Amino acid sequence: MWKTILRRVLIMIPEIIILSILVFLLAKAMPGDPFTGSINPKADPAQLHHLMKINGLYDPWYQQYWNWVVHLFHGNLGNSYQYQEPVTRLISSRAVNTLWLALFTTILTYCFALPMGLYAAKHEGKLPDSIIRVYTYVTYCIPFFVILVIGVWIFGYVLGWFPTTGSISSTANPGIQSIGSRFYHILLPGVLGALFGTVNVVQYLRSEVIDAKRSDYVRTARSKGVPEKDIYKHHIFRNSLLPIAAFAGYSITGLLNGSLFTETVFSYPGMGLLFINSISYRDYTVITALVLIYGILNLLGTLLSDIILSIVDPRIRIE
Repeated sequence: MWKTILRRVLIMIPEIIILSILVFLLAKAMPGDPFTGSINPKADPAQLHHLMKINGLYDPWYQQYWNWVVHLFHGNLGNSYQYQEPVTRLISSRAVNTLWLALFTTILTYCFALPMGLYAAKHEGKLPDSIIRVYTYVTYCIPFFVILVIGVWIFGYVLGWFPTTGSISSTANPGIQSIGSRFYHILLPGVLGALFGTVNVVQYLRSEVIDAKRSDYVRTARSKGVPEKDIYKHHIFRNSLLPIAAFAGYSITGLLNGSLFTETVFSYPGMGLLFINSISYRDYTVITALVLIYGILNLLGTLLSDIILSIVDPRIRIE
C-alpha cells in the first residue's frame, strides 16, 4: 500500500507542473491589472507604467513563470498587490479560519446524514422515510446561496442569535474566550453548510442500505436467528458505508478549499473570500497560489478517498 501511495504521489508531480503553467497563463490572461484604480483613480499613467515595469508584468510570460517557480522553490509565493504582504503569510492566516469551518461542517454533515440515511432506509416506504426524502429533494432543488441568505436574514438579522460577519469578536481575549467566539461565528454557517451537504450522503446511504437489506447474506443471517440490531450493525451498515467512504476525501478537501458562497455571504475571512477578492482586484500572485493549492488538494482528495475506502473494506486495495 505504501508503495502504491508513493507511486501516486510521484504521478502527481507532472500533473502539478502542467496545472501550474495553465493557472499562471490564465491568471495573466485576465483583463486589467492590479494597479489601475487601486492607488488613485486619477493616477498618472506614467506612474502605473512604472509600477507594472518594476513588478515584471511587462516581461514575457515564460520569464515571469520561471521567476515565479524559482521563488516558489525558495518558499516565496510573492507579495500580494492588494494587501501588501507576503502571499504565504496571507494564505496561512486565512487557511486557519477555513480549517475551523471545514472541520466543523464536515463533522456536522456526517452526524446529520448517517442517522438520517440509515433511519430512512430502515423505515422504507413509511412516514419517516417520506419526510426525509422530501427534505433531501427540497434542499437539493434550492440553490445553496439562497439557503445561506435566508439563514443570515432569519437567524442573524431578524432574531439576532448569531453574528453575520467575521470569524472572531474583536473584544475576545486570548484563550477560552477566543475559542468560544470563533465557535460562535462558525456555528450558523457550519450548520447551514452541513444541512445542505447531507443530501448526497443521505441518498447514497439510503440506497445502499435498502439494497443490502435484500441481499443473500442478510437473509442468511436472519435465518440463523441473528438479532436485527446486530444485522444492521455488523452487516448492513458497514457494507453500505463503502460509497460514502469513496466521497469522504473529496468532501474534506473540497471544504478546505473554502466555500465561496458561505464565506462571501457571511464575510468570513477564509480562503474562499480571499479568492473572490483577489479576482476582483486582479491580484495575480494570490490567484495563482490559491488555484494551485486547490488543484493539489483535489489531487490529494482522490488519493485520500482511495485510502479511506481501503481502510473501511480491507478487501479493497488501491492500485
